[in-house]
Amino acid sequence: MRLFTRLAVTAAAALATVAVTSAPAEAAQTTDVRIITLNDLHGNLEPPSGSGGRVTLPDGSTVNAGGAAYVATHVKQLEAQVRNSMVLSAGDNIGASPVISALFHDEPTIEFLNDLGVKASVVGNHEFDEGYRELQRMQFGGCHPADGCQFRDKFGGADFPFLGSNVYFTNGVPALLPFSVQVSGGVPVGIIGATLKDLPSVVTPEAIKGLKFGDEVEAINRTANMLDRFGVKAQVVLLHQGDEALPGSGPDDCKVKPNGAAATIAKGVTPRVDAIFTAHSHQQYNCVVNDPAGQPRPVIQGASFGRLLSVVDLKIDRRTRDVVRAQTKAHNEIVTRDVTPDPAVQKLVDEAKTKAAPIANKQVGTITADLPAAGGPSGESPLGDVIADAQLEATKSNNAVIAMTNPGGIRADLTYKSSTAGEGDGVVTYGEAFTVQPFANIMQTITLTGANLKNVLEQQWTAGGTKILQISNTLHYTYSAAAPIGSRVSAITVNGTPVDPAAKYRVSVNNFLAAGGDGFTEFTKGTDLAGGPVDLDALIAYLGAHPGIAPPPADRITATP
Repeated sequence: MRLFTRLAVTAAAALATVAVTSAPAEAAQTTDVRIITLNDLHGNLEPPSGSGGRVTLPDGSTVNAGGAAYVATHVKQLEAQVRNSMVLSAGDNIGASPVISALFHDEPTIEFLNDLGVKASVVGNHEFDEGYRELQRMQFGGCHPADGCQFRDKFGGADFPFLGSNVYFTNGVPALLPFSVQVSGGVPVGIIGATLKDLPSVVTPEAIKGLKFGDEVEAINRTANMLDRFGVKAQVVLLHQGDEALPGSGPDDCKVKPNGAAATIAKGVTPRVDAIFTAHSHQQYNCVVNDPAGQPRPVIQGASFGRLLSVVDLKIDRRTRDVVRAQTKAHNEIVTRDVTPDPAVQKLVDEAKTKAAPIANKQVGTITADLPAAGGPSGESPLGDVIADAQLEATKSNNAVIAMTNPGGIRADLTYKSSTAGEGDGVVTYGEAFTVQPFANIMQTITLTGANLKNVLEQQWTAGGTKILQISNTLHYTYSAAAPIGSRVSAITVNGTPVDPAAKYRVSVNNFLAAGGDGFTEFTKGTDLAGGPVDLDALIAYLGAHPGIAPPPADRITATP
């Protein structure tokens, strides 16, 4: 109740601010307000490497982008262009972070966002990686209950509110603030946060124990109506849900798959909302989606890892306090590295890097070429193959014959070229391995029948999209993308022998998948569970035992027309 009281007081204070300061000014009929939003930063304070550190342009060429010090410089340049500017975040600021942030429970990333002047952020699914209590520590400060304050002597928490209009305790009481109000240029702007209602399917059950997540459209519309009654007419949404961009899509293109999650939500959100910033899918797009009244408004996302900043320029009528929708402009700004890095933020990054270096720069293995995380035509990825093989080797004592891992658990490439730390070409450091597998998921081995195994593979395709599991070299199968969902997989073999639907197989997965994560509910039918090592430990042990790892042949998954 103490937390809810604090949230209620904060909300009341925001509304009181509106009441005092929102009277229309006489000097000009309109005021310009620029909103600058980043999404899915995931603690990438250093410039991200590999494909995660590049922005693809419409002609297929790429630009190196990202890095906290470069983000700060670009933000300052954008703010200088429009007097009334504010910085927001569409979630997943923390979690699945590189080692220089994660070793300190993402405190350096929160400090960076404070320095950047972020005014509000919606919670993403990764804000819940360490549970609700840790999320509240990120908000209000204090030392970690187990590790203490290791980055600095004290941690003050975020200077901005975490929003979640559709996040509740199981008794229905709001668990987070639904909105924030910022007065910019003499007019109030309402900022509504909503995270994906399917969040329970992408985190472990323990992390969200005692919480529930409601429908995004219902929560946004309810909150928008409340703000409207208080006289807050200009409104934007921070939505931690996204669409999928089509190949060849540039930062400001709107080449997305039809009927995507974010676009579907946007079509149902009240006309009171003037712009929607999306996230979660790590895609780049700049779309216009009509509201239920048929009026256009931007729906935009800026990739991930600080590579793009989504910029929406609003012109607000001072008399009505509402946005002149026809004059709204939106674009994605590339965070290029050809500018001078912000010295204050660079100092913060260097501090985190220096304190993490003794652990981060330790050599754990070697590779002979890049191991990309992205899947090829069949969905099979070189790094996914290596990780699955590592997990199988680490759980042999559980009599495992197959290992399978979710693609979302592979967060970066392993690149052959040496990093700026100077470890040497082909050397894999602890920090690089950590960046690939930062979740500390625990390996678990379960028994599945051959029929269960086929059902697991069929669950890779749903009406909502495709998620190809990465598999060990003991498992092979063929699929047809043209076949009906639920009947796409054939020719399944384990160690070269066709799978018997009635036979039993020991299968190793991480605890996220074992609990049915990413929609793979068939895993929950597994029996005889045996525990294993942390997934990162399995990868590090495999790298150490197999020096000079080369990209495996992509022959485990065969795709047919």
